[in-house]
Amino acid sequence: MITASHNKVSDNGIKVADPSGGMLTQDWEPFADAIANAATPEHLVQLIDEFVKKENIHFHGVRSAEILLGRDTRPSGESLLEAAKQGINSIVGALAIDMGILTTPQLHWMVRARNKGMKATEVDYYEQLSVSFRCLIDLIPNGQKIHEIEDKLVMDGANGIGGEKMEVLKKMLDCLPIEVRNSGKGGGILNEGVGADYVQKEKVVPQGFGFKDVGIRCASLDGDADRLVYFSVPSCDSNMIDLVDGDKILSLFALFIKEQLSVLSMDGNEKISDDYRARFGVIQTAYANGASTDYLKQLGLEIVFTPTGVKYLHEQAAQYDIGIYFEANGHGTILFSECFLSWLETRCNELSSKNQDTEQHKAALRLLAVSKLINQAVGDALSNLLLVEAILQHMGWSIHKWVELYQDLPSRQLKVKVADRTAVVTANAETMVVTPPGIQDAINVEIAKYTRGRSFIRPSGTEDVIRVYAEASTQEAADSLASSVAKLVDQFLGFGSPR
Repeated sequence: MITASHNKVSDNGIKVADPSGGMLTQDWEPFADAIANAATPEHLVQLIDEFVKKENIHFHGVRSAEILLGRDTRPSGESLLEAAKQGINSIVGALAIDMGILTTPQLHWMVRARNKGMKATEVDYYEQLSVSFRCLIDLIPNGQKIHEIEDKLVMDGANGIGGEKMEVLKKMLDCLPIEVRNSGKGGGILNEGVGADYVQKEKVVPQGFGFKDVGIRCASLDGDADRLVYFSVPSCDSNMIDLVDGDKILSLFALFIKEQLSVLSMDGNEKISDDYRARFGVIQTAYANGASTDYLKQLGLEIVFTPTGVKYLHEQAAQYDIGIYFEANGHGTILFSECFLSWLETRCNELSSKNQDTEQHKAALRLLAVSKLINQAVGDALSNLLLVEAILQHMGWSIHKWVELYQDLPSRQLKVKVADRTAVVTANAETMVVTPPGIQDAINVEIAKYTRGRSFIRPSGTEDVIRVYAEASTQEAADSLASSVAKLVDQFLGFGSPR
């Protein structure tokens, strides 16, 4: 996929999908870095040769491979995609297939579907999403109705590919009143003052939104449509917003799925003997707001923390029958195991043969529809948006009810320039510092001074800075804790510290 996601329009790059449709496996990342930086053609061939031997990859004659290519709306995408095609087609047995201008999640979905022997065109993608969405809407309990103003959704397309694709999709969804703004057709600039990254970090209305949107449910995608956040405009007097981030999207999904599993496990008023007890897990990083974690624990859910990065979250989620992960930035999805889906299909058929109108049968149908609506390859803003809309209608919730699910703890993020970021080694999903010795004890002393205080540090993956995260019961306390921990980082690792 030729894209630079939520970055400015002048940037570009690539995202590589595995044959599973997921992200490039972590084991191959050092190899990808090495070949991208090979100094000469000879060095490139040498690196590939060494890697083939190391991974014990056998070639018996010519092996065929199809490489699907897509790009977003950046002007530089066309020439970069052409270069990729030439490179791929120069390899014996490899065929580059240009899938056109796509969202990143669409390309991931196509790779996954193709390798599962399913139909994998863009039309098939739209068909699967729209049919699954309509199924969930048809299964909404009688009497669930949200206020008329809440029937409408206004979507910020970040002046990118997501707005363009939603315009196509909404023609298939007459049960979803949606207005698309910042679709890229009106002369706006990709990701500039618009998009999920801007809305989530700045917590202000994107361009094209304002006082006329007070009380209306709004959503924002990023430039390649793999992130989604919601927001509402609380008043005419300010451009500040009430943000509904990835943590709250995760909580909504978890609540709905837990409800369906509970219904499915009941037979009349009695619990049935479970021949299959689904393992349901929620995966978060240390950056998840503490209030969201507390809320999920109160629901009785199993919560696991991983290091920061979608690749870690996705890998952990795949360990469960149903695994949900989201980052606060709005990137996340739900994974269903093949074993669970096979059991669910069988259970659904059993219930259907008895009585199609039972709550258990409806719960099974809902879970099957969710497994088809959600993009199990990667976080997908379009797919996730449709699932949010279906669940809100199912619950009869306004966005304001959703916002009130729990109150976020105030937080602050800072970064501190250091001489060498690799001097910091973390453990326990980056929540604890192992080296340098002494700094974690000093951080713990600062945390203890604040009500509901929590703080951690981690090295940046790209620059010589240490990132500081802090949260507490008030914004003033969170700011103060972050500042104290930043000073400790400077003391232990700053340019003035002993090397």
